[in-house]
Amino acid sequence: MQTADSRTDKEKMLANYVPVFVMLPLDVISVSNVLEKQEDLRRQLRQLRAADVDGVMVDVWWGIVEAEGAKCYDWSAYRELFHMVEEEGLKLQAIMSFHQCGGNIGDAVDIPLPRWVRDVGESDPDIYYTNRSGTRNPEYLTIGVDDQPIFDGRTAVELYSDFMKSFRANMAEFLDAGIITDIEVGLGPAGELRYPSYPEAQGWVFPGIGEFQCYDKYMKEEFKEAATMAGHPEWDLPDDAGEYNDKPTKTKFFAAKNGTYLTEKGSFFLTWYSNKLLMHGDQILDAANEAFLGCKLKLAAKASVSGIHWWYKDDNHAAELTAGYYNLNDRDGYRTIARMLARHDAILNFTCVEMRNWEQIRRAKSGPEELVRQVFSAAWREGIEVACENALSRYDRRGYNQILKNARPNGLSRNGRPKLRVLAMTYLRLSDELLKRINFNIFRLFVRKMHADQEYCADPWKYFKPITPVERSKPAIPMDEILEATETTKPYPFDPETDMSVGGAFADVVDAALRILTSSFN
Repeated sequence: MQTADSRTDKEKMLANYVPVFVMLPLDVISVSNVLEKQEDLRRQLRQLRAADVDGVMVDVWWGIVEAEGAKCYDWSAYRELFHMVEEEGLKLQAIMSFHQCGGNIGDAVDIPLPRWVRDVGESDPDIYYTNRSGTRNPEYLTIGVDDQPIFDGRTAVELYSDFMKSFRANMAEFLDAGIITDIEVGLGPAGELRYPSYPEAQGWVFPGIGEFQCYDKYMKEEFKEAATMAGHPEWDLPDDAGEYNDKPTKTKFFAAKNGTYLTEKGSFFLTWYSNKLLMHGDQILDAANEAFLGCKLKLAAKASVSGIHWWYKDDNHAAELTAGYYNLNDRDGYRTIARMLARHDAILNFTCVEMRNWEQIRRAKSGPEELVRQVFSAAWREGIEVACENALSRYDRRGYNQILKNARPNGLSRNGRPKLRVLAMTYLRLSDELLKRINFNIFRLFVRKMHADQEYCADPWKYFKPITPVERSKPAIPMDEILEATETTKPYPFDPETDMSVGGAFADVVDAALRILTSSFN
């Protein structure tokens, strides 16, 4: 075995290598379960491989695969896609997407939940998340039915578990060959571990605070039971938290002085609301661990934490609270999630790594840079790996430089693995816009810098991303022990800029001019 001193300079630099994946279009498999535009897709995959991209990410839609009926799985189109990815020399991150596509930022297609699931919703609309006014959200099943055997005798968690077991059985050749390196487990709306507190389909507009989503009959019953056990049967769910597009100051719940969120009743509710989210994620990841036990891959929570950066710099953190993240200036709402993920040795996947504070509108009181530092630090302190994504499509050097800074917060290490480094980065998303000559040239350079100026490396072990067989999750962690992680700690320091820049402001100006000239010429 080589020692650190015996390794070559190239091997030491490879320890800084961060693999780059690219998300495939949401509709790469059509809603009718067909792999369409195959020639175009193959050409695009070859372009990515030529740019030294390590792999691609794809949503494996529940609403497509199990569309024809309960336990009637059709994997044919996805097998066709996976073969193409393999033939083009790329690795694969597969998302177990148990949510609806449509109604969120960037959703360009509509893929609903399976028809037979929606049939249950026709007679029992409380299977969906519900806001205080009674509006249902069909994007994802409410946490309240996780353990309710109302789907022909199965619970929601069992539906997800059976889907993942079928995936393993039908994709064994890709798993055994190491083509699939990551299973990203969807845990909520947009695949994220959160409540659907800010749905565009219901009129939410940035930077509205959003609304609590726990007013279905199942969640209401659970809250009443919890309040009664706590000695307060008179407590009800909040009725003073405003509406989707309110500011915190318009509500009693988030008021700066004597706001409900600061009271014993408010604290009890927020603890219950966020704990339900933790237990939901824990259950589904446990099912994923069982389904993929022994497979040589990494388990990850798909966007384990949503990048809710608006109102982050307000004392009430209103938008985070409605989404289920009980995060305040004196309470860490993210390290609890990291501690839960640690039980399953799951990667924490986080978004908004391309954003800078000054790019946000002032009235939103956004803090994406501080949020990234807090979430990354929470994961690293709990001993788990971090992966990242950009929240919005970016083609400018400024955005890429911010990603590079967050990927290696303290820069390169010439002597081996840097102190802090993300495990992988997934770029949103493959498109004609990305592949335009100027945009793609910058993207190629970005990939090179993520690779620490090293040649493409096909062996993850060489850049310290060991892929070993999945082992059984550790024993369940008592909630009291998880909640000990709410104590605040100072985040790790991040460098102000990356040491692997793809170019600065002047280069961005030149790029913009070239785009205008190219557009005029075309």
